[in-house]
Amino acid sequence: MKLQRKNMLRASALGALVVSGALVLTACGSDDNTKDNGSASSKPAAAAGDITCGDAKGKLLASGSSAQKNAVDLWVKNYMAACSGVEVNYKSSSSGEGIVAFNQGTVGFAGSDSALKPEQVEESKKICTGGQGIDLPMVGGPIALGFNVAGVDKLNLDAATVANIFNDKIKKWDDEAIKKLNPGVTLPGTAIQHFHRSEDSGTTENLGKYLKATAGDAWPHEAAKKWPAPGGLGASGSAGVATQVKQVDGSIGYFELSYATSQNIKTVDLNTGAAAPVKATGENASKAIAAAKIAGTGSDLALKLDYTTKAEGAYPIVLVTYEVVCDKGNKAETLPTVKSFLNYTASDAGQKILLENGYAPIPAEINAKVRDIIASLA
Repeated sequence: MKLQRKNMLRASALGALVVSGALVLTACGSDDNTKDNGSASSKPAAAAGDITCGDAKGKLLASGSSAQKNAVDLWVKNYMAACSGVEVNYKSSSSGEGIVAFNQGTVGFAGSDSALKPEQVEESKKICTGGQGIDLPMVGGPIALGFNVAGVDKLNLDAATVANIFNDKIKKWDDEAIKKLNPGVTLPGTAIQHFHRSEDSGTTENLGKYLKATAGDAWPHEAAKKWPAPGGLGASGSAGVATQVKQVDGSIGYFELSYATSQNIKTVDLNTGAAAPVKATGENASKAIAAAKIAGTGSDLALKLDYTTKAEGAYPIVLVTYEVVCDKGNKAETLPTVKSFLNYTASDAGQKILLENGYAPIPAEINAKVRDIIASLA
């Protein structure tokens, strides 16, 4: 017990965080996962601020969203340092692959950048004996539009222009539609090369939801995890798309903000109809996500986001990553570890680590409900 207490991680003061329930997660962290943000403490555990290992033991497998990979890496590092004999292995793949693995019963939880579809919930009942899969919001933030155009340091776009670029309608950077949005900027005649995710992706689906809601006829496609538009080139994971944009002159792609930050990729400012174009930042994403409403029922905490916001400084291309678990019928051998680990990620300490590493916490009111649901998992 003494050893366990020594290994507990205690959050520092979160005054501003407690007051501001409007803060939410920015894009999923940097690629540098070596920073240790935990601090050892010999004091007794605080109710929501420490890692409590409890009956956690053995190996816990999880997989899914690459958007939350860097966040999970930080959590796993601190959690495993506190809970000796416990191994948490998160495979960063895609939301689609994570849900498949969850419904096949091969992982204890999955990460997904979009809530479960009704048919996925129905399928989950085969694995969640007496229960079903539910969505617990844990990570969120802006989906940045990263660009690499020689000689261009600042770029403004609106929804219709973004749609026409990714729909292969606008083919050169000096197109009149882009020039109109960027007066005074010298745009080259370089051909546009747009990159998208090659695998099913919740990030793709969230970008699609934004374009469907805001771009009108310029985006005739339904939002889906599979990239729907013609042209462009696919790359694996957010890291793969970011790498291509970093390397190719004339390119544009979409990925969580942290990938742009870590690779020094310039990002588009969005003309939303507000007084000024909005930058992709955690603070600006917070202004959009803070208005999210719980759309799920029962223990499911799926959120409804407003992609059409014109609020000043609100960046509307956002996502929330959910941890998908069974409300009932979790495997007995992994349930204690699932609850222990997710209790940490949803704790003040877990959320504070996000804040310190280019993220922002889930709104306090919603996060309190997440904690209650985790405690009730069976």
